[in-house]
Amino acid sequence: MGQKINPLGFRLGTTQSHDSLWFAQPKNYSEGLQEDQKIRNYMKNYVQKNMRISSGVEGIARIEIQKRIDLIQVIIYLGFPKFLIESRPRGIEELQMNLEKEFNWVNRKLNIVIRRIAKPYGNSNILGEFIAGQLKNRVSFRKAMKKAIELTEQTDTKGIQVQIGGRIDGKEIARIEWIREGRVPLQTIRAKIDYCCYTVRTIHGVLGIKIWIFIDND
Repeated sequence: MGQKINPLGFRLGTTQSHDSLWFAQPKNYSEGLQEDQKIRNYMKNYVQKNMRISSGVEGIARIEIQKRIDLIQVIIYLGFPKFLIESRPRGIEELQMNLEKEFNWVNRKLNIVIRRIAKPYGNSNILGEFIAGQLKNRVSFRKAMKKAIELTEQTDTKGIQVQIGGRIDGKEIARIEWIREGRVPLQTIRAKIDYCCYTVRTIHGVLGIKIWIFIDND
């Protein structure tokens, strides 16, 4: 069988929940969706510009948005929050003010919360950023994949699969290379899989990185 469905969408309602929690009338739904995307892009750009990055990883695992009539709560799950707080002690207040000005919210209050992830390299998005940074620095793709698996093995994961596709090492013909360690059950709905799809621009062209991390069986 093919695995052509997004592993996160496949598991919604069982092991996976939505990153945006709000309700809207059908005519206003698209506006709410675009607003969410703009908030996420704005926050990612802010963290990228202002974070004191030592490892080349921004460390944003995910951004959860909860909307009520009078409140918008944004929860940023960061792998390395101290790098952001150390570089800009009043960064959260500044980000909150800039966002309120950008979107011109009149009757809504914005609340931004930062939560730390205990084991950053057990998260697929952070691991994808790490591999992308290695490929940008012209590290061998096999070395980058093996290093990513070594970092994940330090966490409590049961299996990981890493796949890189594109003009790897500048070859004329694009191909797909992958590596797996442990079990990664893609067809089991009750298996908690953390998945990400990450794009990186290298001197040879664009490469696509896909990561599946098998966390636990519910």
